[in-house]
Amino acid sequence: MDERRQYTRTLFAATATLSFNDKTYRTNILDLSINGALVSEPEALSLTLGQKIGLSFLLPESDIVLNMDTVLVHHKGQQLGLECQHIDLDSISHLKRIIELNIGDAELLHRELAQLLHLD
Repeated sequence: MDERRQYTRTLFAATATLSFNDKTYRTNILDLSINGALVSEPEALSLTLGQKIGLSFLLPESDIVLNMDTVLVHHKGQQLGLECQHIDLDSISHLKRIIELNIGDAELLHRELAQLLHLD
């Protein structure tokens, strides 16, 4: 298999909402990275690669909601790969902390953040 990932992914189970064409769909997050998420495909949702999708989810056992604007970059089986296009400062701060706690390597996370910030 061709491994092209540039960012460390961490398993993360949470219910989320996808927003597309003024409709919302429930989904489940399967894993997260500093640059996106892998989610389960909701029923009755038909998407094509490159489509913009809003992703929102509540951090478990809190009232903190993370929001990101994403684009669909792959669709395999019943899974959607979403690449983050925009994320607000509060959400990226919380996402950074989730990744940091799960990978246990702050230096790796800082390198990935630096790489993300230099890609335009």
